[in-house]
Amino acid sequence: MSAMDVDSGRPPVPAPNGRERRLLLAGGSLGFALGGFFDGILLHQILQWHHLLSAIDAPAFRDIRVQILADGLFHALMYVIAAAGLWLLWRGRDALAAGRVTGRALAGVALIGFGVWHMLDGVLSHWLLGIHRIRMDVEDKLFWDLLWFVIFGVAVAVAGWWLQRSDRNAAPPTGGGGRRRVVPVLLALLVTIAGPVAALPPPGATATMVVFRPGTGAAEVAAALAAVNGRMVWSDPSGRLWAFDLPEPGSGWRLYRHGALLVGNTLLPAGCLNGVRTGPAR
Repeated sequence: MSAMDVDSGRPPVPAPNGRERRLLLAGGSLGFALGGFFDGILLHQILQWHHLLSAIDAPAFRDIRVQILADGLFHALMYVIAAAGLWLLWRGRDALAAGRVTGRALAGVALIGFGVWHMLDGVLSHWLLGIHRIRMDVEDKLFWDLLWFVIFGVAVAVAGWWLQRSDRNAAPPTGGGGRRRVVPVLLALLVTIAGPVAALPPPGATATMVVFRPGTGAAEVAAALAAVNGRMVWSDPSGRLWAFDLPEPGSGWRLYRHGALLVGNTLLPAGCLNGVRTGPAR
């Protein structure tokens, strides 16, 4: 029994069992995935400060298709982690119903997971591997790296640790099961919403990436563009990948009639696709 337990008159907190550990791991996984979605939505889509591989100068990585592929794989990985977190959350629901894990503890590990994502991204992606920085368009890149690392990494993780610690020192909850479900339901909703949002273009964006089938000629591309009343913004040297400005919402599907194999906006990597205007973010 710890000194805290003696002073408070409460019995010692028992070690978590398998179901409780699954539930806490679920919270950490969902928080980690939310950190990745937050990064993709805010920095890749809305602010458009970088792509995943923006800092790699090798010629192969200057191809926007490689940048798009890397961003798409990044989002796919976050989907896998989020799905694992939701599965663990479901598997650990008995511990939540029994009150062995509180909503505060679950929120705490979720915040820790969110912060760990940003700390890992800072150490691994920014400084060790150097594949991108928070802002690729400024001189003092280290300032923005450290700012993001401290605010969204360290500060959020410390807040989660404090929330967990305060939960251990708090009196046992007396509320009904409904109150215990608030945090897990909120986490599940956030991940469920953030996933599709990560696949959307930035607000107000009309640029759409289009991949045409091999052998599509310039005349066919021009016909496709005329069919949707669009404007050509950019194309890669191969002539297969194009960025079109489509002023009419929902008109992109008509491009499939003119040789398009992949059109942005509604697919997994669409958020990263539609951030492209004149080339990859550098």
